[in-house]
Amino acid sequence: MARVLIVDDEKSIRKTLRDILEFEQYEVEEAADGMECLVKIKQGKFDVVIMDIKMPKMDGLEALERIQEISPDTPVVIISGHANIDTAVEAVKKGAFDFVSKPPDLNRLLITLRNALDKSNLIVETKALKRKVNRNNIQEIIGESAAIQQVKATIERVGPTDARVLVLGPNGTGKELVARWLHEYSARKDQPLVEVNCAAIPSELIESELFGHEKGSFTSAHKLRIGKFEQANGGTLFLDEIGDMSLSAQAKVLRALQENRITRVGGEKELPVQVRVVAATNKDLRQEIREGRFREDLYHRLAVIIIQVPALNDRREDIPELTRHFIRQICEEYGIAPKGIAEEALEKLQMVNWTGNIRELRNVVERLVILSRETISYEDVLNYVLPTEAPLERSLELLFDRFDDVEALKQYVEEAFLVWGRV
Repeated sequence: MARVLIVDDEKSIRKTLRDILEFEQYEVEEAADGMECLVKIKQGKFDVVIMDIKMPKMDGLEALERIQEISPDTPVVIISGHANIDTAVEAVKKGAFDFVSKPPDLNRLLITLRNALDKSNLIVETKALKRKVNRNNIQEIIGESAAIQQVKATIERVGPTDARVLVLGPNGTGKELVARWLHEYSARKDQPLVEVNCAAIPSELIESELFGHEKGSFTSAHKLRIGKFEQANGGTLFLDEIGDMSLSAQAKVLRALQENRITRVGGEKELPVQVRVVAATNKDLRQEIREGRFREDLYHRLAVIIIQVPALNDRREDIPELTRHFIRQICEEYGIAPKGIAEEALEKLQMVNWTGNIRELRNVVERLVILSRETISYEDVLNYVLPTEAPLERSLELLFDRFDDVEALKQYVEEAFLVWGRV
């Protein structure tokens, strides 16, 4: 049953509209002014709001703007006994679904209400479809090594809770993937997952990005901006590279976590937020604390649960499975027939020093898919992967390939030294 909130300072009008709408099988609540309306919207979800434009304490247009902040997807139908074209245009510009004159034509009001509900249902269905698509697009955490199995087990145990999680690990290990799966396992999975790369945002803009800003709060603030905390309200906020956040922003994040409230830049009003925070960094935050670049109290707020994502060099047994996965994925992206890979090539990939971790491995596999024939061979790895390593390593690879046993190699090296000593 659709829920409708009637907002009008005249009790008789509220009663008349309630009787009509309840007869039409709507669930109805009432508010006598804009302030009461906002309180009720914060307390519960409404499918449509019908609101008078002239009310004490807070008029309809001001209340409309505030509703847009709190519940932007809720359609608002404005009614007024002082209707004119300018007022109607202003109401629609501010986000009203429609404008109806008082006393309202009941047939028109019911049609407008049904249209507003259709829009509301469409928004809900679209969001649900997007969530389903995004969920289906979450990449698996590939690997069966002991280290990665521990990561998966921790995600399954911690995900359903609201505990804050700090994800640690070198660049390219998949920390953001861990955050997505934590959200997917949580009760918040149908709510937003909002990601923020703290290292990619200039320090002077990070507070506006996280907490939003009021119109006119600084030179380029031409309109109100909703920050990431508000966007993630009810869901999960992923703070990637949190070790790069400025100390002033850290202080505000700490306050938000302590009080579940934020204040926009240039604003005075405190806004309640309920978010689960997952943070990630490739830095040693303990060392950052000792050097005065990270707040210890924030660290303890974030690190309720710590998940250490292993470097690829520490889980080499997963490289064959990861490589085959990337081959299938890349061949599909390029629209080419799936390619195979020789076992010797996989063994050679396991010997590479993967300083860029999984991100580097995927790039290398993409190179091999492009440059190889139907099957990626051992020679392809020697030709297209090892040249990216130091020249000495490439020379040693070729040298070891020439000899069947250690004694033959030893004899060759001794003879080479004798020759070099005479030159």
